[in-house]
Amino acid sequence: MEQSAFQECCMKRVCYGCILAAGKRGMRDCPFCRAQTSDSDDEEVLAMIRKRVNAGDPMALFHLGTKYLFGEYGLKKDVTRTVELYESAAELGVKDAHYNLGVLYAKGAEVEKDTAKAFRHYEAAAICGHVPARYNLGCEDYNAGNCDLALQHMLISAKLGHDRSLNMVKTFFMAGLATKTDYAAALRGYQSAIEEMSSPDRDEAREWTQLIA
Repeated sequence: MEQSAFQECCMKRVCYGCILAAGKRGMRDCPFCRAQTSDSDDEEVLAMIRKRVNAGDPMALFHLGTKYLFGEYGLKKDVTRTVELYESAAELGVKDAHYNLGVLYAKGAEVEKDTAKAFRHYEAAAICGHVPARYNLGCEDYNAGNCDLALQHMLISAKLGHDRSLNMVKTFFMAGLATKTDYAAALRGYQSAIEEMSSPDRDEAREWTQLIA
């Protein structure tokens, strides 16, 4: 489950824990840039995003692409435009753009399926530290019969706090495809990552988002 919200005012992702902590202090503006955008309507927000797109902001390109993908903010759904914007953002180093392109090409539901492109975008995102992309690389390698490579991807993402990767390492271990040492290392890394990312506000925000999901 996503644990952060995208702020159109500054094109930054802010974790729900930070938003909750700011709210407890009586702050109702953006925790990152302090802009007041809560009363902005879709047209105003879209104008704000387009302005940043025209300035070449990579995250604005990505965000506008997502709005076209889902037909939000009054935009007509346009996957072709989404891909164009994602590709521009990816070229500028936005790992989420690489990941979303990977998902689109892997599923092949709204664009022509292209496993090679999907793998290439997942790989680019994973190199930039995108954990779910690393997990997806593991799944792709596993489906292709490359169990050793799949395990390595799962070990990396598990140690970064990805629970599905940890479960996959456990499955590999039970199937004889990973050693006890592999699973123990993945579990230690996972627990360490979770502890590092934990805070009272983040935990409270996580519980809240689970309740409304």
